[in-house]
Amino acid sequence: MRLACYNVEWFDRLFDDDGTLMSDTRWSGRRDVTRAQQVSALGHVFNAIDADAIMVIEAPDDHDKRSGTKALENFAKAFDLRACRALLGFTNTTQQEITLLYDPEKLSARHDPIGEAGDAAPRFDTSFEIDLDIDNRADSVSFSKPPLELAIETAAGTQLRMIGAHLKSKAPHGAHGRDEIMRFSIANRRKQLAQAVWLRARIDAHLAAGESLILMGDLNDGPGLDEYENLFGRSSVEIILGEAGCPCLYDPHAARALERKIGAFPTTARFFLGHENRYLQALLDYIMISDNLRSKAMAWRIWHPFDDPDCWSDVALRDALLAASDHFPVTLDIDI
Repeated sequence: MRLACYNVEWFDRLFDDDGTLMSDTRWSGRRDVTRAQQVSALGHVFNAIDADAIMVIEAPDDHDKRSGTKALENFAKAFDLRACRALLGFTNTTQQEITLLYDPEKLSARHDPIGEAGDAAPRFDTSFEIDLDIDNRADSVSFSKPPLELAIETAAGTQLRMIGAHLKSKAPHGAHGRDEIMRFSIANRRKQLAQAVWLRARIDAHLAAGESLILMGDLNDGPGLDEYENLFGRSSVEIILGEAGCPCLYDPHAARALERKIGAFPTTARFFLGHENRYLQALLDYIMISDNLRSKAMAWRIWHPFDDPDCWSDVALRDALLAASDHFPVTLDIDI
């Protein structure tokens, strides 16, 4: 079975309110990419990865007048994808949902949120109390994009838990001047780390129960990604993976990046920095698995057009990956 995680930049802007694809010459949410170009590129990429289930990050918006699941299922139908059924959990107000697109012949999935008020990890659509600034007063933290919690059963009968996550960005959006940028950045990192602690508490509960777990998503963080990491000691990725000596999650790309402070490591996203006239690459997207699944995992792959030789040599795929999103898909082939 192949699982994928894919952050699609402004997927929502490719659909009208009826969930119909808008493949025209108007600009998409992508820089210098029309809606027709992005739609075509995404169709090519989704067919190329040919995954049994894709955790779509920044999936189309869902509210009382707009169906994100209908939009994704229309997209799947337009490109004849095996993964043709969409499932989301708690909706949000950011126009960027977390949705699983999957092949119903290969697995069944249901939204299965857990947690009660007062638990170490309350339900993800509520709030989490934590002292963010070490002032002996609890701060209330919430998710702008509550993680998607799923109960999965594969066609082979394997039962597991799956979580799709999109943690808060650390970028100081709206800040002006050095001091304000610093304040915003530190505050955003505090909130992101709190979300990671909350998510890790849920992971601990699953692992303590002996359940198989797969976590997929854009964690908006990685080792060495910004200058404020040393202020807090750990990245969100390290918190979610787990401390040495406790049940941990595993992702080989995260492990490789954590092993080195200097030198090359994998990247999953590529952003244009207009003020510097250059691109920044970062490791943001992960597929983490519990220890009891590691013997079944066969291969992780980042579909990076400049790092993966097969993506590079396939010109049509290379161009599609660059036009489709500022993130690249991550896949895991696993025997479940």
